[in-house]
Amino acid sequence: MTELVQLAVSDGVATITLDSPHNKNALSQQLTGELLAHLETAGADDAVRVIVVRSALEVFCSGADLSEATTVGMGVGAQRMVDVQRAIVANPKPVVARVAGPVRAGGIGIVAAADISVAGESATFALTEVRLGLAAATISLTVLPRLTDRAAAYTFLTGNSFDAMEASRLGLLTLTVPDADLDEALSTVLTSLLKGAPQGLRETKKLLNRTLLADIDTRGKDLAALSASLFGSPAAQEAMLAFLTRKKK
Repeated sequence: MTELVQLAVSDGVATITLDSPHNKNALSQQLTGELLAHLETAGADDAVRVIVVRSALEVFCSGADLSEATTVGMGVGAQRMVDVQRAIVANPKPVVARVAGPVRAGGIGIVAAADISVAGESATFALTEVRLGLAAATISLTVLPRLTDRAAAYTFLTGNSFDAMEASRLGLLTLTVPDADLDEALSTVLTSLLKGAPQGLRETKKLLNRTLLADIDTRGKDLAALSASLFGSPAAQEAMLAFLTRKKK
């Protein structure tokens, strides 16, 4: 089976790369399973000081794997999405998301869970769940704390896309830069983080994420169950199948 997520460690930085071109980094069970494993490995590696999550593709993440959702269901997939966010939030190392290209639905949960998210200005975002009879249930755990109530209502209810500058203004991103400057901006952030002592980074991250982590642990299973039930509903199944059919034409 071809690996969909790669892990490389160099100079104190663990780079976790999403590389699933056949479905534009959709959050399949295989991809999320490998992502979880690499986050755990990097978090436990004393040689790692900072973790970067990025894409090898021109798309950061297309959201849930709808083909999987319409065949095997989302009982496992929904809980995995909660687990991925928790693994990022609870990781003892700072996690930085390098965001380039489109980010849709569940992929926004990865961006929101990261401690710092840096994007190129051409990146786009959309919480498209509502258009398929779904709700952004599991990723609401990390996305809602980043947004104002008004921004959350607009983005969650309309499903409209918004650009990286708007994502920064809304609080979803830490920093948006010209596409050509993305790697330089990432390098600057990593250089600053690497100046932090491991204990200082670990304990500071605990302080920052204490409330968020407690909420994930309190409500994560219920939201995963809600998400799975919505994915399995007749209305959502019909909408997803129609979407997949249009894609094939």
